[in-house]
Amino acid sequence: MTTTGAQRAFIGSFTTSGGRGIVQVTVDPGTGALTPTDAVATVPNPSYLALGRGSGGPVLYCVSETAEGAVAAYDVSGPAPEPIGRPVPVGGADPTHLAVAGGHLVTANYSSGSVTALPLAADGAPGAPSGLLGNKGSGPDADRQEGPHAHQVVVPEASGRWVLSVDLGTDEVRVCELDAASGELRLHGALELPPGTGPRHLVVHPRGTHVYVLGELRPVVTVCRWDAAAGELRAVGEYPLFPDGTDAHVQPSAPVISLDGRRLWAAVRGTDTVVVLSVSQDGERLEVLTSVPCGGSWPRDLVLHPSGDRLYAANERSGDVTWFDLDEDGVPRRAGSLEVPAASSVLFV
Repeated sequence: MTTTGAQRAFIGSFTTSGGRGIVQVTVDPGTGALTPTDAVATVPNPSYLALGRGSGGPVLYCVSETAEGAVAAYDVSGPAPEPIGRPVPVGGADPTHLAVAGGHLVTANYSSGSVTALPLAADGAPGAPSGLLGNKGSGPDADRQEGPHAHQVVVPEASGRWVLSVDLGTDEVRVCELDAASGELRLHGALELPPGTGPRHLVVHPRGTHVYVLGELRPVVTVCRWDAAAGELRAVGEYPLFPDGTDAHVQPSAPVISLDGRRLWAAVRGTDTVVVLSVSQDGERLEVLTSVPCGGSWPRDLVLHPSGDRLYAANERSGDVTWFDLDEDGVPRRAGSLEVPAASSVLFV
């Protein structure tokens, strides 16, 4: 199997748990193997990463998942990441995710349950927040849903008008509208999920017609139709990751969809597995095919290589990134692993 596409990647990690910050690696084009070349730790806990572009070339962004909450930017056009300006506070606590949308950087702030928009300068540097959208509410799980917990922000289509905010604490996916001129965020609508679902992350079908929402507190995938013109989500089905049940305490973390939209993979903490699901041709029905070990412990992130032929799991507690070849049925086969203490996410460039 020959891998084409990205030949470099960045791995986020938790510095408070022994991580090195952002680890830069090269990607072997034939085997998919990762080789570390550099690391930067200018902010604590750069747990999640995103890629943008400035006047000088590609720009890497990271959250600083701390109570103070900040983002940082790096010029990655050269051999090693170079900071662009200083870290910028986001006005929210413990940002866990970020995305580039409409000339802005948007963050999901877990502990404060808010979403922040920050304007991007020509060189890619983020400015002070232009928009801050809060939330109220709770769920039935007293330990995990005592208040709103924005866990992810996703830009579902190219215009950057819409931002989908996944809130674990209030059991909803909120459709936010971003004003590209002012940077203001407005709530456009919300999809309410069954109480106690605790949605964590979602992924958009390659055709842009459907969204798949992964529950962390209930191990289910909710299939939704997405109407980009109206900015509306509508649930059309719910599918358990363990149709026969499981005795393990599980916390699903990251969904990934294949480039052709035929396979969906979900990382599951607790069983430390990757569940493989088939997706119907119309995108509306799922079926669990099998599951395989994730190669370590506590897979926090799961990422498809841009070529579509390999998966990479960031296993936080075992401190590694494991990669898998995908067979003709989309079943992952372990191919190798790299030690990365407190690994939390992977981003290909």
